[in-house]
Amino acid sequence: MTFGFAPSSAASMSTSADLSAASADPLVRMLEPTEWASAGIPLLRNPREVVSGLHERHRPRPATAIVAVLDPEERLTASASFTRRSAPADGWMFRNALLAQLRRVIPHDLRRRTPVRTAVLLYCRDGDARWTEEDGAWMWGLRDACTLHGLRCGAYITLTRDGWQVLGEGRGGRRPNTDSPPESFSAVEALPPLPRTGGAASEVLRRAAAR
Repeated sequence: MTFGFAPSSAASMSTSADLSAASADPLVRMLEPTEWASAGIPLLRNPREVVSGLHERHRPRPATAIVAVLDPEERLTASASFTRRSAPADGWMFRNALLAQLRRVIPHDLRRRTPVRTAVLLYCRDGDARWTEEDGAWMWGLRDACTLHGLRCGAYITLTRDGWQVLGEGRGGRRPNTDSPPESFSAVEALPPLPRTGGAASEVLRRAAAR
């Protein structure tokens, strides 16, 4: 037989009221940059390549969110983009939107003991590169969506007119930005072809190119 003390009705009502207030306050569902930096988010080996690849693939405009899943070698496995609704920033709403996109493009990894794949979020927005409460809500939403889908929570990256920035890491660059055209890393600059001429001139050009 087990004996215990039941909580008083006043205490139960107080606890329920506190939980309801917390769930109703969107400011609770956001992460500060210091919290994000101390959360053990894995660093991207080549963030510019990831950013440029997603920028080339999805051509984002302001208010566009891109969630991408990377394999252990940091290769892109799946990605999806969507436009943020014009509503107050709320991590719970962002979590649901991200989770819906993840479920649409890739199966979950909940059966694994340790997450293998990593989800990163690139958010294109107006304003400068400084952290905002909207960024904090996206961070909260990404972390929660990754937990519910069996993924590691990866980097949160903003894309503004100033360029791109991996928040919480201090890494960034000027290109791409919200106004720049997509860059292709697959494009290789070809050497100009040699003139199709004969005789001594052709031989000189061939030797010069071989140096």
